[in-house]
Amino acid sequence: MQRRSFLHTGGSAGLLLTSLGASPLALAQSRTDSVRVLAEGTPNSRDPHGEGVSRESLGTFTNVYDRLIQFERTRLPSGVYRYDHTRFRGELAESWDSSADGRVLTFKLRRDAQFHDGTPVTAEAVKWSLDRAVSLPASKRQLATGSLTQPSQFTVLDPHTLRITLERADRYTLPNLALTFASVLNAELVRKHATAADPWGTEWVKNNAAGGGAYQIESWTPGQQIVYARFDKWKSGALPQIRRAVFQVVPAAATRSAALQRGDADIALQLPPREIDTLVEQGKVFATLIPVTNTFRFVAFNTRAKPFDDVRVRQAVAYALPYTNLFRGASLGHGAALFGGPGGEPRQAHFPQPYPYDTQLQKARQLLAEAGLAQGFKTSFSYSVGDATISEPAALLIQEALAKVGIEISIEKVPAAQWGTLQTEKKLPFFIDTSSAWFNEPDYFFRIFFQGDWRWNFGSFDNAELARLLEQARWETSKPKYDALIKRAIQIAWRELPILPLWLPTFELASAPDLKDFTYYIHGQVDFRTLVRGNAGKT
Repeated sequence: MQRRSFLHTGGSAGLLLTSLGASPLALAQSRTDSVRVLAEGTPNSRDPHGEGVSRESLGTFTNVYDRLIQFERTRLPSGVYRYDHTRFRGELAESWDSSADGRVLTFKLRRDAQFHDGTPVTAEAVKWSLDRAVSLPASKRQLATGSLTQPSQFTVLDPHTLRITLERADRYTLPNLALTFASVLNAELVRKHATAADPWGTEWVKNNAAGGGAYQIESWTPGQQIVYARFDKWKSGALPQIRRAVFQVVPAAATRSAALQRGDADIALQLPPREIDTLVEQGKVFATLIPVTNTFRFVAFNTRAKPFDDVRVRQAVAYALPYTNLFRGASLGHGAALFGGPGGEPRQAHFPQPYPYDTQLQKARQLLAEAGLAQGFKTSFSYSVGDATISEPAALLIQEALAKVGIEISIEKVPAAQWGTLQTEKKLPFFIDTSSAWFNEPDYFFRIFFQGDWRWNFGSFDNAELARLLEQARWETSKPKYDALIKRAIQIAWRELPILPLWLPTFELASAPDLKDFTYYIHGQVDFRTLVRGNAGKT
């Protein structure tokens, strides 16, 4: 579904920024080559290989760093674009080729690319960056999904040629190289700040960019604002039209919406469904709703901590949740329900799909009694304040519903900058969140969210049968055999419930009508490189 409407954006573009403390330099930019983004959450790191990064940080990495390759785009009827995880084009690599067996990839680098400090981008810098990426925990786990696991796989053939060797051809290798996890850093710069205890300079990079992407960070006020300036010597694509971009944290959705309507902002992210519906009804902004099939809203249980280590307790919660009220109350029905499925054997080998749970309070009480918790129990239920638009009303509805079966929850609001760290360290017993799989393939989805000792295994789940199934599915080329493996994996997920999907959301963008060519990625952040205003050309 796409919706659009328009607003004449006259008046001063600096009112909101003045009140929120934007830099004078940012205010001085012409509206034709600047953009102003308002969001609920905040970037918390500049390290694309770092642990516990917020979703907003992925937007920073996209703009500040280059990769060997990037995703191609598909234009949607609304005029915005969606990334295509099956097609690629060069970024730092001007060309690449593959051996006949798919095990050796050779990349030819652009000879004129440089980092922001003027240091040339070489194959050695790319290798060092990939070595770093497969050595640090968060990026290592992701890149391993594409068989990128060891520094020895990356070989410098000459100053502008890099070879990657795989044990076996993997259909997820190129997609992983297009992710921010494979970002190329200025090796010389980072090495100056590395220590014996921190050989990859993680402490320094967390707070200092070391990129060569289309934008440099001009200023960073933690939790408030980031100003990006175009890097005019960028060679990895057409020079963007947008010269300066301001990203501001504005927690109140109503304030973000009002600023957009006044013309004081160009993009408002994370607006709640009610605000989007109001804007559409009033016909005052360009609004686009993009259905997504690889993003899901869910609740998660720490399956390694009591009482959620008992599957009966997890199932009891599943039968106690007020699904329809959650979907309509928190999301206003925007998206597609993932509850009330038929059960039995899955009809299709895709994921996520509706789970076979609905509200049955007596069933929930029976399961709690079987688990020895007939009188209920107390626990905490957490959400990130950077996701409060949806999570806060959902948490209140969940609190009310679970009280009916004797489960007393205290709601904990976690600062957005701490959310990723707490998830990584498995310190949240029960929480609500939204997440996405970069690649819309069921075996990949399961490998990300249902196994591994990392942040994205939100339920801390470990199941030997599922691991065997997914290893088989990863390399299976017969569709009937692949589908059978995935259907069995789905049955395990339904039964064991480490996470409980609630609905597939829509990505909802509200923007000034003269701003064009937004590109949707699963992180929902803004790629400034592709944006243009009206019919203006890039300079």
